[in-house]
Amino acid sequence: MNIDIVTLFPEMFESPLGHSMMKRAIDKGALTVNYVNFRRFGEGKHQHVDDTPYGGGAGMLLKPEPVYESIEQIERNSPETKKRIILVDPAGKPFTQKVAEELSQEEHLVFICGHYEGYDERIRQLVTDEISLGDYVLTGGELATMVIMDATVRLIPGVLGNTESAHTDSYSNGLLEHPQYTRPAEYKGLKVPDVLMSGNHKLIEEWRDKESLRRTFERRPDLIHFNQLTVQQKKWITEWKKENK
Repeated sequence: MNIDIVTLFPEMFESPLGHSMMKRAIDKGALTVNYVNFRRFGEGKHQHVDDTPYGGGAGMLLKPEPVYESIEQIERNSPETKKRIILVDPAGKPFTQKVAEELSQEEHLVFICGHYEGYDERIRQLVTDEISLGDYVLTGGELATMVIMDATVRLIPGVLGNTESAHTDSYSNGLLEHPQYTRPAEYKGLKVPDVLMSGNHKLIEEWRDKESLRRTFERRPDLIHFNQLTVQQKKWITEWKKENK
């Protein structure tokens, strides 16, 4: 996968890309990251990339020219690839595991990291996707881009040491992940469930399925679609509802 990042602060990405899964992806050749500092396309001696909004209002808006010229440069550098151009913006669609899985299948992603009060509206004509991390506002798009990249890059085949890990993550199957344990078998009086040490894989899978559903039922019931559950899962939920009464 190729990723281009249009940003005023490329140095912010040095640490996240120098560690863990993203570094592994780069070292394996599964990921290439390039930066375009759109300050170079700024106006005048001081290379201004922002200006006051028409009609008045607080703050400064990112001008369209620097971003347009940055995207045009990326296109000249790699005209052969099909690109998903992503505007990181609070008004975009919410970022989810499903979106990460979809993006991980792409060959070339371009992230536009804004700053200041917002964008000139004409910048949106460039993009294929607008993505938001949630209902809050960050100073710039860099941190949000790092989160989206991390969630996406780890799903590229060959990046994770154990490919099964991605499939059992929370949200990958629509539910939260089941509880997990490792050695020691008992710590401060807290014991690992006997079933996990039984060696009976059928019982273990049933326990994990049940506990995954239980955790989702207790913490994120909004994720559960009752009509999509198995007969057994419906029985478990009915039991828990009675217990809660």
